[in-house]
Amino acid sequence: MADYLITGTNRGIGLELVKQTLAQGHHVIATARDPEAVPALKELAAINPALTLAPLDLADADSYDALLGRLGDRPIDVLINNAGIYGPRDAVFGKLQADEWLQVFHVDTIAPLLLTQKLMPNLRQGNERRIAFMSSKMGSVADNGSGGSYIYRTAKSALNQAVKSLSIDLQPEQFIVLSLHPGWVRTDMGGPNGLIDTETSANGLLSVIQQAGPVDSGAFIAYDGQRIPW
Repeated sequence: MADYLITGTNRGIGLELVKQTLAQGHHVIATARDPEAVPALKELAAINPALTLAPLDLADADSYDALLGRLGDRPIDVLINNAGIYGPRDAVFGKLQADEWLQVFHVDTIAPLLLTQKLMPNLRQGNERRIAFMSSKMGSVADNGSGGSYIYRTAKSALNQAVKSLSIDLQPEQFIVLSLHPGWVRTDMGGPNGLIDTETSANGLLSVIQQAGPVDSGAFIAYDGQRIPW
């Protein structure tokens, strides 16, 4: 039994990660901007004493401190930085806007690292010492054969670089740090044409996170265990 903290749990992959982690018998701290307004989370919390709901807005630095106040010195074994946004769908070359780009960069790249930084005292108290970041194959430069998606691609590419650095910096403390690709999933972000459902993605992601060893720290890995080219 371990203590998980999962961000972005109001829907999609995040919500499914909560369900499957609870089913495995772990304790879960599920965050969302307003978890009490998410019926699925409230229903889970009503029947699962192992589930704790906590508000967290990645765009609001004060929200981080409020979360820390709720946690106190509670250990966190596994942190899954799942929350993220895609940005405007019409942000093609010729229509790019700095404010939109900066917003996605803040939520998808900067905020997960700042949150992890804040949570390090709790993570150091944990036994598992695992930190996962939800990236995307769209952040792979080598895999980019279709162009476009400037905002989302660059945010995830930058996240990958940060995750790699973090894995090196935390190696002396025996942390395992991963950058993950969830697959093309049928969610609000992935759209109806996705190749897999949330259950398949979450199951694979948890397997990768739980089975990863020190040699895997700093790697970019898909939900099915395949390595993704940088």
